[in-house]
Amino acid sequence: MNERWLLVAVAFTSVSLSMVHAQSCEELSSPASRKTVIQSAKAIAEGDLTVGSGGKKIQSLPAFCRVAVILRPTADSEIHAEIWLPSSGWNGKYMAVGSGGWGGSLAYDAMAEALRRGYATSATDDGHTGPSASFIVGHPEKFIDFAYRAEHETTTEAKVLIKAFYGRPQRYAYWNGCSGGGREGLLQAYRFPEEFDGIIAGDPANVRRNAWALWLANETFKDSRDFIPPAKYPMIHRAVLDACDAKDGLKDGLIDNPEGCHVDFTVLTCKAGDRPDCLTPSQVHTAQTILSPAKNSSGKVLFPRLEPGTELRWGRLAGGPEPDDLFLDQFRYVVYQDAKWDWRTFDLERDSAKANAIDKDVDELDPHLAAFAKHGGRLLLYHGWADQQVAPGSTVDFYHSAAEMSGDPAHASEWMRLFMVPGMGHCSGGEGPDSFDKIAVIEDWVERGKSPERIVAAHHTGGKVDRTRPLCPYPQVARYKGEGSIDEAENFSCVSK
Repeated sequence: MNERWLLVAVAFTSVSLSMVHAQSCEELSSPASRKTVIQSAKAIAEGDLTVGSGGKKIQSLPAFCRVAVILRPTADSEIHAEIWLPSSGWNGKYMAVGSGGWGGSLAYDAMAEALRRGYATSATDDGHTGPSASFIVGHPEKFIDFAYRAEHETTTEAKVLIKAFYGRPQRYAYWNGCSGGGREGLLQAYRFPEEFDGIIAGDPANVRRNAWALWLANETFKDSRDFIPPAKYPMIHRAVLDACDAKDGLKDGLIDNPEGCHVDFTVLTCKAGDRPDCLTPSQVHTAQTILSPAKNSSGKVLFPRLEPGTELRWGRLAGGPEPDDLFLDQFRYVVYQDAKWDWRTFDLERDSAKANAIDKDVDELDPHLAAFAKHGGRLLLYHGWADQQVAPGSTVDFYHSAAEMSGDPAHASEWMRLFMVPGMGHCSGGEGPDSFDKIAVIEDWVERGKSPERIVAAHHTGGKVDRTRPLCPYPQVARYKGEGSIDEAENFSCVSK
């Protein structure tokens, strides 16, 4: 009897100690340095939480310590960030999450996912409020904050708070981001190679692609005759599938290897006047342009193309009547610093060169990641083949360059792998399986040395899984074994092209 109660007491003590913190949440309000202001440190009870100026509600959060900070690494910096620390059940790990576009807000949904998994987590607004890049005009330091400094400063502060709250540092540190967040992760890997043990970088949106977006705008809707009405997109998509879908040996509505797909849109030319089921000669030229790389006057490729399979979402770049502010802002506020700059005056060679000169030392995605690899870091890259906003070829090119510049290209797969996702749009969506557990993959790789040989992804319709497929490390592709349902991943294997 006494022995039994002793065991109960030991168990109770162990549980109690796991919930004791070196400091209370409220005690974290003391600033860590003169450049850091702790706005608030508050214990949040389990349940729903309303966040942001728009009153967004996030449901079913575990109890945690919510810390809001302002970071001022320079006299012109005003970086807002939040660090969330689980009150109990901390897994001993930390995950920073990235922003999208020009930043300007915190990625609360991504923080919530990390918190529910037991992570201490952080996010930043990249040093400004709102989606516009107008904050850069006259503020070069804020451009640096946006590019990489806000993420680095937030990560540094988060690690300080983790140690203060739990009395020990994190065992592992991860980055998770897509689009702008993917770009941020790659910038951190290059500039601060020892900061993270594992980085998840999806559909990385290099700021330089804005020149490509404006080139497409001028080529596809500056002249009204070139504009393709969105009502014609499904017809064009069917023609692309007819030309390319079966090339992988399986007609399933997906183009597994769009790099090998080249479509002749002249077959869709209207025979007599413009009709819904055909393209005018000007529209044929537009379609060919969208699925062609951007080249300079000497024929050098400056930007890769959108890939076949994106047709249903061409409106993102070719929908007009004006380019999206996301693409315009770099030239209005960074290159020319003129809010009234006219996108119709854009010249590919001249303006992309001007943008590159400005971005070179600030926001360039440098593939020299040998220091990250030497540190023992693991880089999980992924990109949707049907991405309508960032050309997938840009990530393929980065992957090849990073492998070549690693110092040991033959063993690059030991620390970096790229998974291309057939049919997936920008970060998610599309006709292909787009849902997969990236966090579990990077955890297995970093913590257990289990390199990802294939990743099972799912497609949902109406909230239910209706297709699964394996994602294969590039340049491998998934091939049907010839038996069983084509909607089940187990019936496919990863093979070389």
